[in-house]
Amino acid sequence: MLAGTALSAHSNFPLYVATVALAGVIATGLRKKPRPREASLGWLSAVCVFAWSYVVVGLLVAALKAGLDLPRPPLALPPGSVHIVGAPEYRHSFPSGHSAFAMTVAASLWPVLRRGWKILAVLFVAWVGLSRVSLGVHFPADVVGSYALALLTVVAVRFLVTRLSATLGGKMANP
Repeated sequence: MLAGTALSAHSNFPLYVATVALAGVIATGLRKKPRPREASLGWLSAVCVFAWSYVVVGLLVAALKAGLDLPRPPLALPPGSVHIVGAPEYRHSFPSGHSAFAMTVAASLWPVLRRGWKILAVLFVAWVGLSRVSLGVHFPADVVGSYALALLTVVAVRFLVTRLSATLGGKMANP
């Protein structure tokens, strides 16, 4: 479960952007149909959506954590009722930044992923959420709320990226 938490750490953002960009280049080259320009624009759009969504989700998570300052399970539940792995944290429970980041990655890339990768994306998001709850650092509602926050943000950013692309005369694929 600690691996799920480590993989969804916000500090991995540069690694994820580089990986997504490389995956886009590889996927474009492996495409069966001769449409590399459209495929590369779809990946470019997905990378833009991911990068902007990451920034917006990060700001929203930070603002909500500070503004709401909800207690984490060790503080809210009776002593001894929560098994904590690692250093205990007591404040800023909602929303779960790790869960929001995992959903941001999956939702941003969803339109350009093939079926097998979509299944892995769903498993990744579920794994991260379960890890946060099982480690005793979040309530299930923190995780579900984070998923909703990230998903709504990605949808809004995708809409804006698509509109901006059309306004600027670009023909980025609508992911």
